[in-house]
Amino acid sequence: MVKAKVTIKNPTGLHLRPAGMLCKESLQFQSSIHFQYKDSTANAKSVLSVLGACVKSGDEIEFICEGKDEEEALAAVVKLVEDGLGE
Repeated sequence: MVKAKVTIKNPTGLHLRPAGMLCKESLQFQSSIHFQYKDSTANAKSVLSVLGACVKSGDEIEFICEGKDEEEALAAVVKLVEDGLGE
């Protein structure tokens, strides 16, 4: 299991389009990919789970990846968030 904390930089937080991009990226990996925000855990492979976390701009989340390709998965989702999730 590998973990990394990142701050959401895009101005609108994890709304539908960035949530979809995060899910699309996450689905490319076999590992489970979740993130923790406040007291909840969201499945990064589920758009509804990501949207349900209600993550806003400036919030810090912690990705947790576990599985065969966990290192690559973590690097990919962290880079996606750091690049602004397409916004």
